Amino acid sequence: MTSDLTHQGISFDDTPLGFNTLSIHLGNGVDAETGAIRRPITLANAYALPYDPSDINWSSSDVNLYTRNGHPNQRYLEAKIARLEGAEDAVVLASGVAALAAVFTTFLNRGDHAIFSDTTYIAAYRLLNQILPEKYGIETSIVDTSDPENVARALKPNTKLVHIETPANPTLKVSDVAAIARLVHDHDADTLVSVDNTFNTPFNVRPLDLGADIVVESLTKYINGHGDALGGAIATTKARTDEIRFTAQVNYGGIISPFNAWLINRGSVTLPLRMRQHNASALAIARHLESLPQVRFVSYPGLESHPHHDVAVSQLARKDSGFGGVLAFGLDTDHDGHNRFVSKLNVITSAVSLGHDESLIVFLGEDDERQYLYPPEFHRGFFRLAVGLEDTDDLIRDIDHALAEAGL
Repeated sequence: MTSDLTHQGISFDDTPLGFNTLSIHLGNGVDAETGAIRRPITLANAYALPYDPSDINWSSSDVNLYTRNGHPNQRYLEAKIARLEGAEDAVVLASGVAALAAVFTTFLNRGDHAIFSDTTYIAAYRLLNQILPEKYGIETSIVDTSDPENVARALKPNTKLVHIETPANPTLKVSDVAAIARLVHDHDADTLVSVDNTFNTPFNVRPLDLGADIVVESLTKYINGHGDALGGAIATTKARTDEIRFTAQVNYGGIISPFNAWLINRGSVTLPLRMRQHNASALAIARHLESLPQVRFVSYPGLESHPHHDVAVSQLARKDSGFGGVLAFGLDTDHDGHNRFVSKLNVITSAVSLGHDESLIVFLGEDDERQYLYPPEFHRGFFRLAVGLEDTDDLIRDIDHALAEAGL
């Protein structure tokens, strides 16, 4: 019988287990019934009750009761995410947006104030800029968080949450998590700092180590890595995850399906291998794009030309970390020229999302509702390129070929 130590992230000696080892073993184990060395998918939506169920807490997430309250595949994945993020606990929900909404609705009440990055994922922007203020009476402020002093100036006595997205989607703006966490906690130790770490993953950056209170990941992206399952995670203290489970999981019903949890757990075992390739290819492609006369600008934190490059370097979690697989760039052409370029690509696919095995590109035109918050170079339309796992040379050749075929 094999030892179960590594499946709990425990080393057999005093040497901590590495990120690769933890990615493979956490959330896994030997199935007690069959001896299978992979956790099975448990698709039941209800579980057998004890002889006398009259004293059961029907909102409990601690026992197998009803799948909306929690289920084994969710818990296996939560154990892995918590350890990879360096957190006491984690909650896994149905999507990244469900995770964002869970943080906002659990820890913000009517009359509270929240600060958020001026460039965020569109659903986070709508939640914080529109839905929470209009429907729930929560005051919000949009701030350029790449300068911590902007956050300091926006803090109020009723500020309860500061939400950072770094790098920001889709402009790749970087915020200094450690500096923001220090000034927020100096203002009020109870004010929470939440970081959307989707573009980085815990392989590249661990926000909790930098002083953040909560880290959010869209598991749909890099942690799953195969473009076939939705999920979101929140890593923080056990006291906070208990609140989130009660609010967002049991009573709002944002539970992840057992199958999606199993798929994401399966995909996550190769996270470190994939991130090394994403990091390396994205940096090579960003440097190549920067050298082309047809390219107006390139935004990628790994480039020395990026205005926040030094901050991005300072936040890396380990020696082999990098700057992620997403970059933004614009061509020196008009609206139709950008679309012609995409139509000539053969290896890179025109589709939303990121973190897949295949490279994905999306043209963001001049009418994006967040356009007024973007730097000027983004106003003529631009691309968000999510670099996949193809051979780097094939991706570069595809870009060069499409530029030529599009007459650019």
